[in-house]
Amino acid sequence: MTSAVRSFGLSLPDYPWEAMAPYLARAAAHPGGAVNLSIGTPVDDTPALVQEALRAAANAPGYPTVHGTPALREAIAAWFDRRRGVPGLDPQNVMPTVGSKELVAWLPFLLGLKPGDVVVRPTVAYPTYDIGATFAGAEHVAADDLDELDADTRSRVRLVWVNSPANPTGSVRDADSLKRIVGQARELGAVVASDECYAELGWGEWDVQRGGDPVPSILDPRVAGDSHEGLLAVYSLSKQSNLAGYRAAFVAGDGAIMANLVNSRKHAGMIVPYPVQEAMRVALGDDGHVAAQKDLYRGRRERIVPALERFGLTIHESRAGLYLWATAGEATWDTVGRLADRGIVSGPGVFYGDAGHGFIRVALTATDERIDAAVERLATGP
Repeated sequence: MTSAVRSFGLSLPDYPWEAMAPYLARAAAHPGGAVNLSIGTPVDDTPALVQEALRAAANAPGYPTVHGTPALREAIAAWFDRRRGVPGLDPQNVMPTVGSKELVAWLPFLLGLKPGDVVVRPTVAYPTYDIGATFAGAEHVAADDLDELDADTRSRVRLVWVNSPANPTGSVRDADSLKRIVGQARELGAVVASDECYAELGWGEWDVQRGGDPVPSILDPRVAGDSHEGLLAVYSLSKQSNLAGYRAAFVAGDGAIMANLVNSRKHAGMIVPYPVQEAMRVALGDDGHVAAQKDLYRGRRERIVPALERFGLTIHESRAGLYLWATAGEATWDTVGRLADRGIVSGPGVFYGDAGHGFIRVALTATDERIDAAVERLATGP
């Protein structure tokens, strides 16, 4: 009896961060150990009030709701009004997600995209936008304005990703820029999904606590007009509330699309656990811990920026978010290697598309002690 053996699994590119292994080893060999500024994972404590909310909701024997509890959805709508300039958001048009990355990866599929459809993402971008298009069998194209596309490609655009503030560049789209891309997409009947998870972390002209303007949302009336048709805003509490380990995020926007997403996710069992939903509800109602965490990041940023500049790096954009987008005018891996020899691990810009060549990404997500160690090493050498 013979049997045919088939291979199973998806054909995806290797996870890019595996290429960092030799540089991590070089940095770890430094006498003071490595200062890892490559991946933006929070290191500060989850706020005590959020931990307590999780504990208080720990007795959860029943299945949670995919759509989210009414109390959580009301808290999200109130947060959009208070913090994001989006009044009157219907809590029905809100849903929690298992972190924002899973939604980024699965949204093209859940929207029903198919081969021949086009997903547009920023020219320098988080790689999961492309992976999401691949899962749906759609094409992915890099562009920051739909007028950059040829007529055939433009006619097949079904989903446009906006990332403001952007990972990795820290660039911010103002309301006029967002309004322009919304208008372009609506002319084509395409959805605009805006990944906004760094919106509370603006610097300079976007630093609200220092007199700057709030980073605008895709759902802001200045952008969307009097309707959220064709628009989705994606947000995560990983950064502003140190909840990366909770996988706590949400999506809001177009009522018809949201209803379909809720239904599809019910079929697939894509559910945020009830204790996490309660932790999110409490976190969204407290602005104090968000401001305190931002103060920590601001201080780290203000110390490391001049140190990187003295080392010979030029900071580009980096107007918001947890990263510095920098270049030394040389190949990316040369800069990554020189920093590794000083015990500092940075993120290679080449991971974020062709336009990232020659750049590195430096994360602010390290303790004060590690940031100070990096500053010292940049000044004095290995």
